[in-house]
Amino acid sequence: MAILEEMQFLERLEFFNGQRLLAGDLQSLESFDREMRWLHNMSLHQPGIGSGFAVTGKKGGATVNISPGYALDALGREIILTQPDVEQVPPVPDNGAGKPALFDLLVSYPPDSNLTPSETRQGSCNTQGTVRVHEEPVFCWARLTDDATAPVDPRLKLLVQQQLMIVLGRISVFNCQLKEDVLLAYRRNARPARLPKVACGVQSVLSKGAKIQQVSVNGPGGTQISVKKVSFTIDTSSAGFSSIPSYFARLRSPDPSVISRILFGAVLNVTSEAVKSFELQLLYSSGFVPQVVPENLVLERVFGFDVVWMGVEV
Repeated sequence: MAILEEMQFLERLEFFNGQRLLAGDLQSLESFDREMRWLHNMSLHQPGIGSGFAVTGKKGGATVNISPGYALDALGREIILTQPDVEQVPPVPDNGAGKPALFDLLVSYPPDSNLTPSETRQGSCNTQGTVRVHEEPVFCWARLTDDATAPVDPRLKLLVQQQLMIVLGRISVFNCQLKEDVLLAYRRNARPARLPKVACGVQSVLSKGAKIQQVSVNGPGGTQISVKKVSFTIDTSSAGFSSIPSYFARLRSPDPSVISRILFGAVLNVTSEAVKSFELQLLYSSGFVPQVVPENLVLERVFGFDVVWMGVEV
């Protein structure tokens, strides 16, 4: 975290009536607010594109169009484009072997040396200075290796790895024009994807929460088999799913022999999946039930076990 590493102490500016303010005082105030904002961005967000920065270019074209956008780099600095921009495709015939050359379009935060004055003023005592500078992001084409794994230029490769330069799009160039439409698959989003969401939980199973039924199921050759179905409702509301996930469940007990007795001759099913719950069923052949699960299913007096579940929302 470069900002924290460079910060030797935290200092707030104070002012008093009648104080003479110098340019450095106000610039320090602006720098303090800016670096606190960068620290926030770096700590709570990931580098990438926050919004906009759409890059378009059609096969056969010689330019790509970039829409206004907002992005963050690894230091939390805001990279902002306020007006549409057009970038020329690199004027190369091929990759040197008769195949298209690959390039990534990169964007980065502008260094102070790139800022151009947008307003100057006359001060007292024949002084004059800049009071506003125009900030625009820096765009760069990075030539890629033929296997498209990284930029050829080691300096650009390092900056991309450090996420100080953000990839906006990838192009293939042949005869100084786009061989294909701009490819956007390698862009990184500053907002992590909400899905897939994975959550887990454990619920103890007791007899008072069980439902017991005698049901018939299809057996080999279409024959009907009478089985006892023992089902438990498993509460998953703590996961906060917004749509029905896929559930997976297993039984757990401090005594491994307990699980082997429960599952001997049984089939374990997850059914009735819902946003906040699912039903766990154990199907027993009638011949096994009396020895494994008493008819009144007083499980807490015979053995205890937990249902360990996992839900995956996509």
